[in-house]
Amino acid sequence: MNPPKTPSPSAAHEQHIADTVEREQLKLGNFIRRRVRDPTDADDILQDVFQEFIEACRLPAPIEQASAWLFRVARNRIIDRFRKKKETSLDDIDDGDDDEAYRLDLLLPSGDAGPEAAYARAMLLQALHSALEALPANQREVFIAHELEGVSFKQMAAQSGVAVNTLLARKRYAVLSLRTQLQDFHND
Repeated sequence: MNPPKTPSPSAAHEQHIADTVEREQLKLGNFIRRRVRDPTDADDILQDVFQEFIEACRLPAPIEQASAWLFRVARNRIIDRFRKKKETSLDDIDDGDDDEAYRLDLLLPSGDAGPEAAYARAMLLQALHSALEALPANQREVFIAHELEGVSFKQMAAQSGVAVNTLLARKRYAVLSLRTQLQDFHND
């Protein structure tokens, strides 16, 4: 008869990691969600923190206070996320009173900055025109009205009878499609 097996040190270590993750997941998730608006970003940060925790637990130096360590890493990840250079995207532009500040033509390279800038501007405008033409009509109309003509969503809703949330969704889909289609220009 064999003696009962005792868990190996690595199995006990893995169980300690699993217990810590289970114990801290709800508190840590709530902590991150209170500080990050986008639920997808919050979930990504939570997953990154736990992945870093698992990697750190496999190192020879033990983590003394796992909970404090997790919250410190989460705070650092949140700060890192906000410090990343934010791209100016058309859907992030505020619908404020200063219409001049966010005109699309002001975001493009200046035509007066020399032949290279004029060429880049012409190519980008041509690509934008083609990308807009490829959009479904309802998305194209909302995008053009809001971004190029400066019509607010409330005004569009009043004129068309379509709910503001529907118009917002159409514009979002348009922006996502345009981003995909114009990614090569952004990379250059």
